[in-house]
Amino acid sequence: MLYLHDVWVNWFEGEENGYNVCDFHEWRKSDGIEILDQAPILLIDDQTYDYIENDLQDIPEAILDQIYQQAYVRKNQKRQPLDYACIITNGFSIMAFDTMGYHIPIRKSRLIPRQERLVLELLQGRTAETYPLPSHTKKEYHILSLSPQYMNGLTRKERQLKQLLMIALDQLEVNQKIEEIRYWMTEWQPEKYHQIKNMTFEQAWYTLYQELIQGWSKKHEEFCRLISKGQAFYEDIWEREQASYTTKSLRSF
Repeated sequence: MLYLHDVWVNWFEGEENGYNVCDFHEWRKSDGIEILDQAPILLIDDQTYDYIENDLQDIPEAILDQIYQQAYVRKNQKRQPLDYACIITNGFSIMAFDTMGYHIPIRKSRLIPRQERLVLELLQGRTAETYPLPSHTKKEYHILSLSPQYMNGLTRKERQLKQLLMIALDQLEVNQKIEEIRYWMTEWQPEKYHQIKNMTFEQAWYTLYQELIQGWSKKHEEFCRLISKGQAFYEDIWEREQASYTTKSLRSF
């Protein structure tokens, strides 16, 4: 088995969608960077890679058996094993994961570019191994876990704000208040005021959802600011994203 040493990881915990496991250029100074003393490398088939990257279900037993206590972190000058952690690649995309002792990829991270290149160099000429996937529930995307087609091309900040927008929109559906949804529909499309005031709740909500789910723009961002106002949880996410910036001090590695 091949290993990579002194691996820089930026764990994103509980992320089922790979688009939320940020590439190095989107890492922030506020992120908690950890260094793995050692991590095994597995070259796996596309289906298995996608299953691990874009879901939170049981990892194939064959992989767990291969990597058991093969990864290490150094704490207080002591080398401590991680039960199930490794670097996986399908020959193109690369990701590290740590199950934190369970059988699902609870923590996921991209690698820094230099180490990504090293992984691919180490695996040149090798063939990807195929793994039988455990019986699992087919993944379904929904308003709180959008399909990648609605997130591709967005920055980390834009993805976070779009998710916030979807949380607010989902709450509007839960509330089922016709005047409230008409109000927000009018904020989004004031020129359609006369049409909106005759819409049912379902018509207004679905129309707003179909409008907001597409792309991202300054108009989306401003609408997100407005709908977050006065809601402590929403405002906290909004303000955190506005204050965020991508780290530059790590890029030399």
